[in-house]
Amino acid sequence: MLAPYRRLFSAKGSVGFTSTGFLARLALSMSGVGTVVMVAAIRDSYALAGAVGGASLATTLLTVPLLGRLVDRYGQSRVAVPAAIWSALMSAALVACLSLDAPTWTLFATSILSATAPNVGGMARARWTEIYDGDADSMHVANSFEQVLDEVCFILGPLLAVALATGVAPEAGRIAPLVLTLVGTILFSAQRSTEPPVQPADPSTTRSPLRNRGLQVMMLVFLFTGSLFGSLEMATVAFTESLGHGSSAGLVLSLQAIGSAVSGMLFGMLTLRGTSTGRFLAGVGGMALLMLPLNLAVGMWSLVPLMFIAGMATSPTMITGMGLVMELIPRSQINEGMTLAVTSLLGGIALGSTVAGWSVERFGADSAYVLPSSAALLALLVGAAGQFWLRREVAAQSAQAEPTSAAKTAEVAAA
Repeated sequence: MLAPYRRLFSAKGSVGFTSTGFLARLALSMSGVGTVVMVAAIRDSYALAGAVGGASLATTLLTVPLLGRLVDRYGQSRVAVPAAIWSALMSAALVACLSLDAPTWTLFATSILSATAPNVGGMARARWTEIYDGDADSMHVANSFEQVLDEVCFILGPLLAVALATGVAPEAGRIAPLVLTLVGTILFSAQRSTEPPVQPADPSTTRSPLRNRGLQVMMLVFLFTGSLFGSLEMATVAFTESLGHGSSAGLVLSLQAIGSAVSGMLFGMLTLRGTSTGRFLAGVGGMALLMLPLNLAVGMWSLVPLMFIAGMATSPTMITGMGLVMELIPRSQINEGMTLAVTSLLGGIALGSTVAGWSVERFGADSAYVLPSSAALLALLVGAAGQFWLRREVAAQSAQAEPTSAAKTAEVAAA
């Protein structure tokens, strides 16, 4: 049953970069929660905690694409390690400012300056692309595995951060991801045998990925998908509190991630059928369909299974979506393209959380799940409307890649 995954890790060096990269990815899922809990506990202000965490997230929306572009231009290890060291130093400065009761502005300054943690998940996907170039089946399994790792980090990260902050010390929930970011990134970058070489820019593809119409469609779909995630979190917190089970919100949300992880593992074992654009649209459609029943929840016993079911289409959508982004972008811009997609998700999460908070205040918790359902439907509408551009850009990129593939084949034959 797990044969596809065993074959995936038969590649030399794959276990090394996957295991070391997991540490840095886990840190990324801990940092936001760790910051909020730490600031709230020490300064006794959730408003300040949210603002400091939000400032870091807003800065990440700018730094992540820039780091992706630098990685494409100079290589993973040359960019990721200095970025991780700087992020760790500024994170340590944030902790120190809190401990020393420094002025509030220093919290914002250090939080903003710490937002340089590299997107190790994107770099790991780039390594799989280099290893299994042209092997669609293996890349499907690799993308599935990567998405499952993302879900596992989403489940474990916040739980670990809160446990450390409440069980050890408020600062522990932020110090741990600081260390994991630094150690994980350095160990990941040390796996030089699997690091993709810097791809020379093709003069015919020097345009910015932002001008790619297909990527524009994907970024808009991911914006609404992120809005779904952000509003779903806020809606679940509000709904469980209205039922008198507010402490169970984290557990209920983890069920959505577990459902997504399970479906991701199973999806990776399936044989690909149809076109990549068609599979992505089917995934978004499934996500929209499975979100709708959440509006029927009337209590915890109905919410729990519906939340698990709602997560079942998330991984297939993200797996096909990230795979499609890879098809849309030239190899010389792959890190920048993937980080732009991630940035859209992060922006959507922030937007969805903000709008959902306003919606709950105005209309109450009973209608809280209308917003994530609406975001899923909007993602589906954008995906359907953008099919023409997606198919056109995939075909154009495929045509540009064919001469390169033919040249590689000729080199192998000559050797």
